[in-house]
Amino acid sequence: MSQTVTTRIFAVKTTGGQEKTVAKFVGDRLEKRKQEGKAPQVQAILVLEAQKGYVFFEAPNAQAVSDAISGFKHVKGMVPGYIQYSDIDKFLVEKSMISDVNVNDVIEIIAGPFKGMRARINRVEPQRSEVTVILLDAPYQLPVTVEVGSIKIVSRAQSSSSTGNPPGSSDQP
Repeated sequence: MSQTVTTRIFAVKTTGGQEKTVAKFVGDRLEKRKQEGKAPQVQAILVLEAQKGYVFFEAPNAQAVSDAISGFKHVKGMVPGYIQYSDIDKFLVEKSMISDVNVNDVIEIIAGPFKGMRARINRVEPQRSEVTVILLDAPYQLPVTVEVGSIKIVSRAQSSSSTGNPPGSSDQP
């Protein structure tokens, strides 16, 4: 006979900007209880960048979460009820931007030594999550390879570009 453990996700309101601090303190407390031989009932602690002021706990009941968070300075209280998985699912899967960029898109570099410069994508390397770009603000063509996470798309390439045509087709009218 198999036994299934049902858990729910509970939200805890925290001081804005202190979500990671609360998660670390609660995690440390639970780890200490585990070393003392007491089995912690909280299975997971989740901090979402998109949800400022909240920390999410996976536990079998609200009492387990309440016991885990009691006495912390930055905890404001628990949100009544539990959170449906479908409500936070969209925040859990980070979509890679590499599938969203194309050759000849104009981008702005938002991190690194070329921050603030505009460039045109010359080559996309999906396996490495990198793009090679030609800087538009430089007096000469300067190819630079940057991570896809450090760019922002400014404008899309025209859909009738030659890179979108199948092999053997002609660009001429």
